[in-house]
Amino acid sequence: MITLLLSLALSVQDVDRLPVVTGVDLQPLRLHSGRLKEALEFLGQPLSPEAAAKFEAALRESDPEKAVRAIQEALDPLCLVGVHINPESRVKVEPGPAAWRLVEQGWSQFLVKVHNEAGVTAALKASSPQALSMFNSPKEQIEDRWMELKMFDDRPLQKTLSGVRLEYRVVQIYSRDAGKRAAVVSFDVGQGSQDLGFRNDVTLTFDVAPSIPLTFRVKDADGTPSTAGFVIRDPQGRVYPSQAKRRRPDFAFHPQVYRGDGESIRLPKGAYTVECSRGPEYLPERRSVTVGAEAVSLEFSLKRWTDPSKLGWWSGDHHIHAAGCAHYEKPDEGVFPPDMLKHILGEDLKVGATLTWGPGFDFQKQFFTGKTDKVSLYPYLIRYDVEVSGFGSHQSGHLCLLRLKEQMYPGGDSKNHWPTLCLNTLKWAKRQGAVCGPAHSGWGLGVQTDQLPTYEIPPFDSIGAIEYIVDVTHEVPGPEGKLVPAVDFLSHGDTPYVWEHNIWYHTLNAGFRTRISGETDFPCIYGERVGLGRSYVKLDGNLDYDRWCEGIRDGRCYVSDGRSHLIDFSVNGVELGTKGSEVRLDAAGKVTLTAKGSAMLSEKPDPVLKPYAEVIARAGGKGSKWSAELKPFWHVERARIADSRNVKVEVIVNGYPVDSKVIPADGTVQELQFSVPIERSSWVALRILGTAHTNPVFVVVGGKPIRASRRSVEWCLKSVEQCWSQKERFIAPAEKQDALAAYEHARTVYRKLLSECEAE
Repeated sequence: MITLLLSLALSVQDVDRLPVVTGVDLQPLRLHSGRLKEALEFLGQPLSPEAAAKFEAALRESDPEKAVRAIQEALDPLCLVGVHINPESRVKVEPGPAAWRLVEQGWSQFLVKVHNEAGVTAALKASSPQALSMFNSPKEQIEDRWMELKMFDDRPLQKTLSGVRLEYRVVQIYSRDAGKRAAVVSFDVGQGSQDLGFRNDVTLTFDVAPSIPLTFRVKDADGTPSTAGFVIRDPQGRVYPSQAKRRRPDFAFHPQVYRGDGESIRLPKGAYTVECSRGPEYLPERRSVTVGAEAVSLEFSLKRWTDPSKLGWWSGDHHIHAAGCAHYEKPDEGVFPPDMLKHILGEDLKVGATLTWGPGFDFQKQFFTGKTDKVSLYPYLIRYDVEVSGFGSHQSGHLCLLRLKEQMYPGGDSKNHWPTLCLNTLKWAKRQGAVCGPAHSGWGLGVQTDQLPTYEIPPFDSIGAIEYIVDVTHEVPGPEGKLVPAVDFLSHGDTPYVWEHNIWYHTLNAGFRTRISGETDFPCIYGERVGLGRSYVKLDGNLDYDRWCEGIRDGRCYVSDGRSHLIDFSVNGVELGTKGSEVRLDAAGKVTLTAKGSAMLSEKPDPVLKPYAEVIARAGGKGSKWSAELKPFWHVERARIADSRNVKVEVIVNGYPVDSKVIPADGTVQELQFSVPIERSSWVALRILGTAHTNPVFVVVGGKPIRASRRSVEWCLKSVEQCWSQKERFIAPAEKQDALAAYEHARTVYRKLLSECEAE
C-alpha cells in the first residue's frame, strides 16, 4: 500500500539565495501569502514555529519595502525553485535553497517562488520525464520514472496565478524509491512560455529517506481487536501521512487516518506524537514513538467512559455521504462501501446511513441494495439510501429517505425526473414504508435570539425543514394503504440547535408527534468525522437497520453529540418510544420522570467553544451572521455551567423548562427523577441544552388532544405563508396545482387547530 508522506524542508542547500524581487505591491503579497499559510495548515503542513514567527513579523512590518523583503526572507528558504516569467511570458527556472530531500513512498511539499513580470494569470504547471503516474501499470513504471509531481492548486489557493508581481505556490513530489534520485523538473504557464534556451527546467538530485513501517496494535476495552483513528505529527506539528495526496480510505480533509489492529503506515525516521481516538464514547490517548531503521509497532488499549450499547442503545448517523462536498470527485465519483465502513468502525458508529445525492448520483446508485451492505461487520452496519439534494424537491428542503425498497422515482433511472414538491416525493417514499424527514433542519429557519421557543418568523429561504411546516399536516398512504404521517422525524445535530428546536417545539405544541433524529451531513456541513450528530435508538435484541429506523419513527431514541447521554427516559413507567410514547391521566396531576444521565467534559473549559448565548451577544444577535461561529452546533462544551465541570439536565414541558438538576460531567451515571405537574394535555422531554435531547412522551389529560399553545399554532400558520412566498417559484408547472392544494390543506389544518386551543 502506498502511504502518503510529506516533509517541508527547512535546511538550506549550498546554493545562492533566490533574487529579491522589488517593486512589489505589499497588499496583494500579504493577502496571497496569508492564503499560502492557510493552505499549508490545511495540508497538515504548518510552518515551523521559527518560520511562522519570522513570517508573522514580516506581515506586521509597517514599511512596505521592508515588509516585502522580510516576507521573501521568511519564505524563500522553503522554496525548491524560483520561477521567473519575463515580460514576454518566457519562463526561467533556478534552484532554490530548500533541502532537496524526499521520503520513500511518500509525498513531500515545497514552495515555488514566482516572479511574474508578465502578469500571467494562467496555471503554473510542473512536469518531469522522471514522473510516473500512480495509475500506470507496472510495465509502464520503468526504472527512470521514479517520481510523481503536481502543483497544489486547490482551495484556499486558486488554480491559476494571480497576475501579481510576486507570489508563492506549492509543488508536491512523490518518490517511489529510497536513496539518491535525480530528476529534470520543468515549469511553464502554457504553450510557448518555455524558454528557447531550455532554462525553464532545472536538474535536481534528491536524497530520498527510506520509510519504515509503523504497525498499530489496537485492542478495544474488552480486549478484542479494534479500529481507531490516529493523528500523527512530527515535532513541527506536520501531519503524516500527507493529507495532500491521500487515497481512499484515507481522506485528504482529515488529519486522522483509520487503521485496524495489525494494519500499518510507513513513516520516515524521526520522533512523532500519535493521538488515538475512537469516537465520543472513548477517552483519547496520546503516545510518543521514535521510528528508526527497523519496523516498529505501537500498542493501544482503548478505554471507554460509557457504552450505551450494553444497555441496548445503538448509535447511528442517518446522514453521511460517500460522494460530494469534501470527498474525492474523480476518478471514482466518491468512495466505496469498504471506505465508508472504515470510518464508521473508527468512530464506533454502529449504524451509518450512506445517502446517495446529487454529486456522483449515477455512480453511487450502484451500491443501493435495499438492505444492509454486505461489507458490514456486525454490530457495525452500513446501508445506502437517498437524500433528495441537488435535484427534485431539494429547493424546498432536502429530504432524508431511509429504508427505501426502491431508490429511483418512477419515470427514469437517474436524478433528473424527480418531483419538485416535497410532499410528492414523500408520498412515493411512504408507499414503500420508508422513514423520512428533512435534512439539516435549521437552514433557512435562523432567528436572532437564543430563546426557546421564539415567535419570530424565520425567512424559510434555504434547504432545511422548510416545507416541513406544510408536510407535517398531511397524512399519506403507507405500504398497505393505511394513512400515515408524511414526515417521521426532524434532523438535529448539524445546524444551530435553537433553529432546529424552535420549529419542532411549535409543531409539537400544535399537537403533531414528529420525532427527532441525529445527523452529521458528512462531509458537507461537517467533514471532521462521521457521527458528530447521533441517534441512540433503544432496541430489544440484536441491532438491525430496519428496526433501528423504526425506532426513529417511534421516537425510541435520543439525539446527542455522543458526549452526553439521557438513557431510559420514562414517564409514569412508560418507556420512551413504547406504547405510542403516551401516558393517559384522567385529570390534571403530577407525573414521575426517570432517566439515567451522564456527560463527559474536560476538567478545564475550552476557550474556543463559548456558550451559545455569549456568541450571539458578541455578534449583536445578527441571526445567520453568527451561525458559523457556533460550529460545532452541538457539543457538550456548550452546556458547561460557567467554569465548572457540570451540566444541567432540564425537564421540558411544551417547549419550556419546568425543572432541572445539575450533574457532574465526569462520566459517572446519575440517576434522575423528577415530579412534574401536568395541568392539560402536554408533551414532556429531557434535554441538556446544546448536547442532548430526548424525544417526547405525550401526556394526555382527560382524553383531550395536545393543543399546548395558541401562539405556536399562529406561528405555524404565519410560517406557511412565509414558506409559500419563498418556495412557490421552485414548483414545476405540472405540480403547481398539487402545491396549491398541499399548502391550502396546511392552512385549513392550522386554522382548525387554532380554534381548538385553550392556552395562549
